[in-house]
Amino acid sequence: MNTVANIAVSGMAAAQLRLDAAASNIANLPTEGYRRVQARAEADASGGVRARTERVPEPGSDVAADLVEQRMAAGAFAANLQVFKAADRMLGRLLDADA
Repeated sequence: MNTVANIAVSGMAAAQLRLDAAASNIANLPTEGYRRVQARAEADASGGVRARTERVPEPGSDVAADLVEQRMAAGAFAANLQVFKAADRMLGRLLDADA
């Protein structure tokens, strides 16, 4: 059960990194020569995801993509939070049954 919670937490951390990257891009719109940041996630062998950021090769903005990314990341965070809550409830019920 703990593994499910750990996977959900890694998903929430990846979603937060996506939100941070998009927010940084929007905050730096007026910065000349700023290269956007993109978050990349990959499956972790132990379960869950591992996320990192990288800069795009060319400077420039893409406000529409950053706004969409924020909405998608917020949805991913909420979905992983629901998984975490469900795992917590199931563990609580399992412990209640054993008591």
